[in-house]
Amino acid sequence: MTTLRAAVAEPASTLFCFPYAGGSPETFRGWCDGIADDVELVCVILPGRGRRLKEPRYEQWQPLVDDVFEALSPRLARRHAFYGHSFGGRLAYELSHRAAAAYPGMTRRLFVSGCRSPDSPQARPFMHEMTENDFRGAVAGMGGTPAELFGNERLLRLLLPTVRSEIRLAEIWDDRHADGVDVPITALYSLDDSIDSWQSMRGWKSFTRRHCELVEVPGGHFFVDSHPAHVTRVVNTRLGNSNG
Repeated sequence: MTTLRAAVAEPASTLFCFPYAGGSPETFRGWCDGIADDVELVCVILPGRGRRLKEPRYEQWQPLVDDVFEALSPRLARRHAFYGHSFGGRLAYELSHRAAAAYPGMTRRLFVSGCRSPDSPQARPFMHEMTENDFRGAVAGMGGTPAELFGNERLLRLLLPTVRSEIRLAEIWDDRHADGVDVPITALYSLDDSIDSWQSMRGWKSFTRRHCELVEVPGGHFFVDSHPAHVTRVVNTRLGNSNG
């Protein structure tokens, strides 16, 4: 994990951020100027990117959740929240279950954005089952990958396996728990999101024993990149009043 910005006011809490499939800390680095002074901004870096490029990627959910939870545990005994987008939203939800059980009352809120609820069926056909050419085309069509990357064959060959692996996890993910989290949920969606729409996100209210709200923000699926000011405004407001 990497700390993007330290808190400069008390009482401080940590916001653990999880990007979309193949994403990097750069998505959340753009939040540094907009996030509240009492929030420490931390991005979790998974294998297959940056300094962890050569590490084996995860193929199943349980080892991924176990390892990330173990890595975060030394920092979960103090106030914190989780923010995850798309694939990262699924991981943030899984970690909220573990954290709320192990450190009661410390998880202030779960933010999920551009992420279907566990009971919403995944759209078919699965991207992770596509041929290489079709998969490249589908990734390009999603719009979250810089266009110039597709002109760099060497870099594509390094990064696309990570994107495919995490998209696979996102696509096979479903309801893995007997009940919802004991944490308030804020679910952010865009009406222009063709990947995880409002219809696929409205079920989040069934996956918490606390309050759940759906908040509309502008932009397409990758609004965490394109509209950081809108997203950080929502985060700041909710972390300032997270007893719902």
